[in-house]
Amino acid sequence: MNALLQFGSQAKAWLELIAGGFAGSIFEGADGSFVWEFIFVTLILGGMAARATGKANASTWRPYTRTAFFIFLLGFAVRFLHFALFQRTLLQPQYFIVDEIILQGIAFWAYRAARASMMTRQYRWMFERVGSTGWVRRA
Repeated sequence: MNALLQFGSQAKAWLELIAGGFAGSIFEGADGSFVWEFIFVTLILGGMAARATGKANASTWRPYTRTAFFIFLLGFAVRFLHFALFQRTLLQPQYFIVDEIILQGIAFWAYRAARASMMTRQYRWMFERVGSTGWVRRA
């Protein structure tokens, strides 16, 4: 456990070096455990839910605005998990915004990847895939 906290402290120093003065707005917690909390709750649990939401909304041909609304609600759920499991702040706007940006990015990527797959699979005579999230009209 001590080695884990030491690694968390090293990760915190590394993140502070990368983020500079903005580091305090990205994560919370005085010890190094915040890294594991952030990775587990925001990136793994929230990221998987955001990916599933984006993919489901794209596969039912819903507009992205509906996905953005659902991810906004998911951001509150992720903040609640931080609060309930690790005694972090519940309604701190800066941490909510960081979580929300990450979740919206994951959902947008999943939405575009699913939509690109659908467009090129269902209309293969008209479109071809470009990258993981794009498609273009065939010449």
